[in-house]
Amino acid sequence: MADAETVMRATDPLDLSFSEAELEAHREHITAFIEGQLDAAGVDRAVLGLSGGIDSTLVSHLAVEALGRDAVHGLVMPSEVNAADNMSDAERVANDLLGIDYDVIEINPLVDAFLEAYPEAEGDQLAVGNLRVRCRAVLNYLVGNHEDALVLGTGNRSEALVGYYTKYGDGAVDCHPIATLYKQQVRQLAKHVGVPDDLAEKTASAEMWAGQTDAGEMGMTYDTLDSILALHIDGGVPKDATADHIGVPPSVVDQVREMYETSAHKRAMPPGPEPLY
Repeated sequence: MADAETVMRATDPLDLSFSEAELEAHREHITAFIEGQLDAAGVDRAVLGLSGGIDSTLVSHLAVEALGRDAVHGLVMPSEVNAADNMSDAERVANDLLGIDYDVIEINPLVDAFLEAYPEAEGDQLAVGNLRVRCRAVLNYLVGNHEDALVLGTGNRSEALVGYYTKYGDGAVDCHPIATLYKQQVRQLAKHVGVPDDLAEKTASAEMWAGQTDAGEMGMTYDTLDSILALHIDGGVPKDATADHIGVPPSVVDQVREMYETSAHKRAMPPGPEPLY
């Protein structure tokens, strides 16, 4: 993990912001998508995990717009490594900003039960961090099945392209309403729909372990990542031209390319052999 001093920032990041008309179009497109997903599944309720971060905050806002507050159920699922202010923000979103039903479910007992069953993994920071995320996915589906509700995901385009999520964890959902948005655009759309600035601009963290931040773990800010993704991965601009355009070493573009290529398995169904006949 990179520390705060070594996180790479583009000196001239690409501006991916939308116009006001585009923001409103995305707002309407996503709310219609949420409605359509529930209609296709034949259900009238949705459940999602609330972390206090901007992605789940935006999805919950748009879900309430699409479905009404009575049809949205939030789950706040803290563990021993979650910052108290993030959990307070999650409850603030559910209670004060949206007025939706929500439950607070501590996941430590679930994590402890798994580690008691397989103590060899205790002390493996990544394995246990992913375990925490997968425990939340199981709870999302427990509540979703019980309430005949669809599980809404909170993943964005930036995370999906570099595999920055837990397979069968926060990636285990019925749909991803903000899947087309880079992180910059998530923050912008959140402000457009009325999310307070302190929530929209807070430091991103998956909180898989204490002190973890997205930028620290990836070694670059989201502005840098989004710029490389938009130019090099999605746009096909060559590595050196991308690096020159945004003001980073070519090695940083290589790093993002490697993250994209090695995480391809997360963006596809599990493979099987080709049929013999």
